[in-house]
Order: sequence, then structure tokens, then C-alpha cells
Amino acid sequence: MTTRETIGVGMLGYAFMGKAHTRAFREADAFHAPLSSQLVSLSGRTADKVEAAREELGWAEAVTDWREQVADERIGLFDNGGPNALHAEPTIAAARNGKHVLCEKPLGRTAEESHEIWREAERAGVVHMCGFNYRFVPAVRLAREMLESGDLGDLFHFRARYLQSWGVDAPPSWRFDHEIAGSGALGDLGAHIVDLARYLVGEPVGVTAVVKTFIAGHGVDDTFAATVEFENGVVGTLEASRLARGRINSNAFEVNGSKGSVAFDVERLNELQVADTRDFRRVLVTEPEHPFMSFWWPPGHIVGWGDTFTHEVHHLLTAIAGEGTVAPHGATFEDGYRCAEICDAIVRSAESGRREEITYRGVDG
Repeated sequence: MTTRETIGVGMLGYAFMGKAHTRAFREADAFHAPLSSQLVSLSGRTADKVEAAREELGWAEAVTDWREQVADERIGLFDNGGPNALHAEPTIAAARNGKHVLCEKPLGRTAEESHEIWREAERAGVVHMCGFNYRFVPAVRLAREMLESGDLGDLFHFRARYLQSWGVDAPPSWRFDHEIAGSGALGDLGAHIVDLARYLVGEPVGVTAVVKTFIAGHGVDDTFAATVEFENGVVGTLEASRLARGRINSNAFEVNGSKGSVAFDVERLNELQVADTRDFRRVLVTEPEHPFMSFWWPPGHIVGWGDTFTHEVHHLLTAIAGEGTVAPHGATFEDGYRCAEICDAIVRSAESGRREEITYRGVDG
């Protein structure tokens, strides 16, 4: 039996994303990723809380300063799941110290910040991935394959919405602080559907939008709605809200073409709705030939939301091992930056009341 090489992992953040990512590293090991991961160090601000998380999640050490992690020679991969305001400085420092980097979305609070993160990771020559985990849903990947093969014909429309309800009466949180979060529903939820729009359909070139805050005391947007034009002529709509009563986690999209359509909602994670020229039918994405299903169970046995992170981490470790690349199926920091440009254009359109053009910079300018 061949012994796999091991990469040490340091992770910033131990709450929601910390739990998801920790599980993913363990599962990726079980599915024989090209690199075995060693959970070296977990960091957070509060000593007793990060120590409790370390014990619960099974990391070797707990620290209260991420700078110790980026200087730690045992760590080869830095996983940044901290609040948005802590995406840039730690991720850039880790890359400059030669660590490969995984950073949760949104990559930065603005396009400018996101561009800097991408530029520095490229200069450092490290492997980088932005955490758009919905690219790693089997049904979403199947939709991408159908689009690439031309099964839908010429594309006409893309529409997506990401709706949650928790923001109506939520307690105070960093997610409502503009300085820390950068934006609200736009960066938290909208970034996901912007990324899916790019991944499935192509590059947006223009946007017209409304962005609004409804709840007193929220320093960020509660909701947005936008119309989008793509460079290939497709037209689309994007909508996100954290005030949609009855919608717990509805991340849904639909693509319409001359030969058919596909539709998906994460609340029915294992299903892709596929239409020919007339009716939709349900495809249960659990067959051996379907994306990622070689990792899992016999046909008909479904996978869960947390498994998308397993697919994501396995993909990243494969790229670090030199057996593949992050792009096109994983989101690189360039993808994270381009998503931020679109989100910034949505904000500009809401402020100007008119259509805003979207332009993208190269890594050096």
C-alpha cells in the first residue's frame, strides 16, 4: 500500500464553517485524497472558546493569534473561515509565507480587497481556492455537464434566488456590521448565486439593481434584486434576502435554452429538474456515473449539504498534490475577485439608479 504524503492544516475560525471544514478534511482522508491532512492548529480570538472547539473538533493545538499559524513551518495549508474583515490580512500573510490557501466567500469585502488577495496569492505561487461550495453539489455539477455538452441548446435565461428568513428578528451579529461584513444579503447569499451564474452560464457584463435595508439597526443590506446581462447574450435575474419568512435555506436556479431547461433548489439537494421542449422531470443524482457519487453509496442513497465541503476539500488537496487544478470546477481567487466586481456593480447600480457596466482587471492591474 502506497503511503500518502501529509499536509499540515491551520484553520482560522471554529464556528459554523469551522465545523463543516473540519469534517471535510476527515472525510477527504477517508476518500483517499492525494494528500493526507493533519489538523495542526485551530485559531480564534477567545482562548477558552477556541480550546473548547479544539477539543470538540479534534485539532492538535489551539491558538488565539492566526499569525502563529502563518509562521508555523508544520502548516502547508491555511484555511480561512473567519469573519469577512479577517479574510484579507491573514490569507495574504499565509500566501506570502508559502502556504496554500483556502478562503471562505466572499473573498473580500470589496472588489479592491478581493483583487489584492488574488494578486498576492498569485505572486506567492501558491494554490488558492475560494469557498464556493455549491459548485460541488452533484446536481449542480451535472447541470454544468449538461450545459457544456449542449443538451439545452442555445441559452436564453438564467434566474437565481437565495432566500433565508433568519434576519427578521436576529440578535446582534457581526453579519450586520458593515465594517466587518462589508455587505449583508449581497455578500452572504448573493455571492453564491453570482458565482453559480458565472460557473453555469458565463461572464456578466452589465447589471441593474435595487439594494435595500429594511430592519432598523442593520448596517448592511437585507435584500437585493438585479437584472443581469451576460457577454454571451443570456439575460438573467438575481435575488437574495435574509427576510423571506418560510424560506430557511432556499438557494435555487433555473436555466432555459432552446432544447430544454434545468432547475435546482438546495432544499432538494439530490435532485435536478430537467425539461425537454415540454415538461420537467426529476433526476435523482445518485447514479454511479453522476458527479462525485463514486465517493459514496449505492444508487438512491442521498448525500448531504456537508458533503459538498468534502468534495471541495478533496478537489483542493488533489490540486495541491499536482494531480489537477483548482479551475475550472473549483473557484480560484480570480473567481472570488470577479464575483466581488459583480457585487460592487450591483451596489453602484442601486446607488446610481441606472445600468452599470462590469469590467474585470487582470492580476496585475
